[in-house]
Amino acid sequence: MFDFSGQVVIVTGAGSPKGIGRDSALAFAEQGADVVVADIDIESARKVAAEVEAMGVRSLAVELDVTDPKSAYAMADTAVKKFGKIDVLVNSAGITQPIKVKDMGLDDFRRIQEVNLMGVFNCCKAVMEHMKEKKYGRIVTIGSVSGKQGGGVFGGAHYCASKAGVMGFSKSLARELVLEGITVNCVSPGAVATEIRKGISEELENQIASSIPLKRVATAREVSAAIVFLASKEASYITGEDIDINGGAHMD
Repeated sequence: MFDFSGQVVIVTGAGSPKGIGRDSALAFAEQGADVVVADIDIESARKVAAEVEAMGVRSLAVELDVTDPKSAYAMADTAVKKFGKIDVLVNSAGITQPIKVKDMGLDDFRRIQEVNLMGVFNCCKAVMEHMKEKKYGRIVTIGSVSGKQGGGVFGGAHYCASKAGVMGFSKSLARELVLEGITVNCVSPGAVATEIRKGISEELENQIASSIPLKRVATAREVSAAIVFLASKEASYITGEDIDINGGAHMD
C-alpha cells in the first residue's frame, strides 16, 4: 500500500519548519517518492530537501512564488528536466491573517486571495499538461474548516473566502480532468499545530482545543497522512472529494 517508488511529487509551501507542506514532503519520502520541495524561501526549501535526501530518495529545492504564473511554470519545467515527469502536486502554500473585515483593506483581501487561491490556480495550470501527457496525475489542495463554517478557527473573512474558493475550484477541476487520468481532491483541516498559528496566545489556543470534540488540535502528520492517501494509486476512484480533518469540530 502507498508505494510511491519512482513517482515524482511536488509540494508547494514545503519550507516552513512546522508546516503541513514540510511534513507531507517527508511523508512522501518515507513511501519512496522523489520530492520537489517548492517554497518562496529557497533556503528553507533546501533544508527540507536535505532532510528528504537523508531518507534515501532524490529531492530538489525550487524557489517558487505561487502568485507568479511564470514562477509556477518554471517550477514545473525544472521538475520535469530533473526527474522526467510529475506524478503528484500538493498545493500546500498558504497564508492567513487574523483580522476583522472592518479593519481589512483591499490590499489585505487581495494578498490572501493571490496566495491561497490564485496560487493553487497557477500551480495546477503549470503541471496539468505534463500530467496529461502521461495520462496520470494526482492533485491535492488544502482547504480549511474555516471555508465551510465561516471562520471560527483562525484567520479573517478573506481567508475563509480563499479556502472556500479552493474547495470549489478543486471540485470543478476534478470534473475537467477526470478522463485524463488525473484526480483532484482537497483536504480541509481544522486547527493544526503549524507555523501559521504562530503568535496565538495560550488562552486562545486552549479555547480552540476545548471547542473540539477530541479536545486537541491536529498534528501536521495527521493531515499529511490523508494527503498521501489521496495522492496514492489506491485512491484512483476518488476525485472531487473534500476530506475533513478537524477532530469532529465540523461535520457535514
